[in-house]
Amino acid sequence: MHILRTFILVAICSLTSSAWAAERPNIVWLIADDFSPELGCYGYEGVKTPNIDRIAEQGQLYTSAFVTAPVCSSSRSAFITGVYQTTTGTHHHRTEVKKPLPAPVVPILTLLKEAGYYLSNGNNNLTRAGKTDYNFTTNAKLFDGIDWSKREKGQPFFAQVQIHEPHRPFNHAKDITRADDVEIPSYYPEHPVIRADWANYLATIESLDQRVGAVLERLESEGELDNTVIFFFGDHGRPHYRDKQWLYDGGLRVPLIVRWPGHVQPGIVKTELVSLIDVSAATIAAAGLPVPDWMDGQDILASDFPGREMIFAARDRCGDAVDRIRCVRTDSFKFIRNDFPERPYSQTSSYKDLQYPGMTVARALKQQGKLQGPPAAFWTDSRPAEELYDLNADPDETNNVAGDPKYAKVIASLRGELDQWIVDTNDQGYQAEPKLQETLEASKKWSDKAYDRRGFTRDVDPEVYLEWWEKELGVQ
Repeated sequence: MHILRTFILVAICSLTSSAWAAERPNIVWLIADDFSPELGCYGYEGVKTPNIDRIAEQGQLYTSAFVTAPVCSSSRSAFITGVYQTTTGTHHHRTEVKKPLPAPVVPILTLLKEAGYYLSNGNNNLTRAGKTDYNFTTNAKLFDGIDWSKREKGQPFFAQVQIHEPHRPFNHAKDITRADDVEIPSYYPEHPVIRADWANYLATIESLDQRVGAVLERLESEGELDNTVIFFFGDHGRPHYRDKQWLYDGGLRVPLIVRWPGHVQPGIVKTELVSLIDVSAATIAAAGLPVPDWMDGQDILASDFPGREMIFAARDRCGDAVDRIRCVRTDSFKFIRNDFPERPYSQTSSYKDLQYPGMTVARALKQQGKLQGPPAAFWTDSRPAEELYDLNADPDETNNVAGDPKYAKVIASLRGELDQWIVDTNDQGYQAEPKLQETLEASKKWSDKAYDRRGFTRDVDPEVYLEWWEKELGVQ
């Protein structure tokens, strides 16, 4: 592998600047932070996203794209390598003990750098360095700049634009009632605070769209747009409870759109299953490089890519919520394994308690005896060791059919597939996390200060806390 990479480096460095541009397209990753496909081009009503819709019209849109982890650092550690985070030991969210990647795995940045690419990573406005959030260490500098302006003449660039939206805190919607009639998941209780929070989410998505438009405008003004492969995607699912940090589709399914004039047919909708680590492989292939054997990702832009039969994902410790959940998903079914069923879904998660008003709404309604139907399932005292969802009949994943004899063969098959994946990928989630207690104590210290700034302690009565949220969101 080292000999191959050296050969590529020598070959590329021997090209002239003009040959560089002719042989290697620019590649841009537009990464939205915490985002499910609430977009006009995905058929979602109630939000205006003309710039992202434009990319879809000029490229191809994937309706079944999924991350390998429902939280940023774990997911990002996977798609920057094209390897499952559970294989590289980068599965816990922002672990205190970061290590180098196990050989021969390297960030795809290393491969692109050796191929002559200028590497940049910028924030929303390309004014400062963008988010990385990788759970591993490197000796080498990963990026050359915050944008591509300092590359050599004709040198191709790989740019990541890290768009903060729609991560919390959300923008405040001008019309707090704008979400009163739009579709929201059925597992949320109906409440004005839920609707107001969703209105702010939609307003923040529209801000994201404006950021995307600015990048497109710059590429076009510089004459680079048509020689650039654009990948637009979310780093994991939406920032609402039972979505982000969970293995339901609300935490795993993300928008994915690819625009590449002359190579990707415009206006195409792709329905096959893809994993976000496949974007890594497609990026390497678009740069004219061979996809390494060690990479779990597959080139989704290859003419012979059939789509995946199933996708796998994992959730491990997130903040002060220690957990281990694994899942396998096909077109029709989702199988989830909870390794700690004695712990409720609603176990303490200080980040979500502080950031997600829906958590407080549900707790207050439960305390009042008013939490019923699908929203109540998340607030049970324990959870099943296994969950199975018939996605065609139950897209919101609210009816667990794991114990239904009708699905016995399905669950047995998916159980076996998950067991085999754990073995084949050397899942390291079954090893103890170093310095776990220090991590939990640091999280508690941070959250205690945050509660104090709001005038509360962490054991604040839900109905009192709900009044604070109502005031904060402008709900009468």
